[in-house]
Amino acid sequence: MNRREAAKQHAVEAMPREACGLLVIVKGRERYWPARNLAVGTDQFILDPHDYLAAELSGDIVAVVHSHPSLPCTPSQADQVSCEASGLPWHIVSVPSGQWHYMEPTGYQAPLVGREWSHGVLDCYSLIRDWYAKECGIALPDFTRRDEWWLRGENLYVEHFREAGFIDIDPSDIRPGDGVLMRVISPVTNHGAVYLGDNRIIHHVQSRLSCRDIYGDFWRQRTTHVLRHENHYSVG
Repeated sequence: MNRREAAKQHAVEAMPREACGLLVIVKGRERYWPARNLAVGTDQFILDPHDYLAAELSGDIVAVVHSHPSLPCTPSQADQVSCEASGLPWHIVSVPSGQWHYMEPTGYQAPLVGREWSHGVLDCYSLIRDWYAKECGIALPDFTRRDEWWLRGENLYVEHFREAGFIDIDPSDIRPGDGVLMRVISPVTNHGAVYLGDNRIIHHVQSRLSCRDIYGDFWRQRTTHVLRHENHYSVG
């Protein structure tokens, strides 16, 4: 069975969830290396790091493969961002149609406004990181985020904002470029935004496109922290 047939068979067996794997050169031959998908739900994949390590120890990893069940093989924004992060070519197979798409890293960056939601790849914290990088030249650390971490006894924003270089400030002193943390249908702080000034924020709400929004009563009442980065005081 060739690598495409093996990858498609794995994808069909995994339906309705996405399948994921790697193309690996083992003893001079390219083979498909199936991996476990650790993601929750059916619309994304998280390749098991133990399977990645096993593949790496067995040969040379040359590409990532994953499936789009009952959807076209066209890459999503999250696929393009993740392809860039991996530094590897990607193959996407649509099942059951069997259509394929191939892509390589090209320097793609998701837009700040209008990006699609994909937890851990394109979410509210990803938007905050990308905004600070683009608008301020500040590189914020990334953190592993499990699906619905806010319901699993984790409090990632509050636990890590100091590590990321932020200090907690008086909300009455909010300035353009400050971070805003909020609690939305959650026992802990689980949403973040950047304050743009003039009562406007930019943020990314789950299952919606990222957007600029009014920082009115709805969001103010849910605000738990206003943060300022130690290397940034205001913009504009």
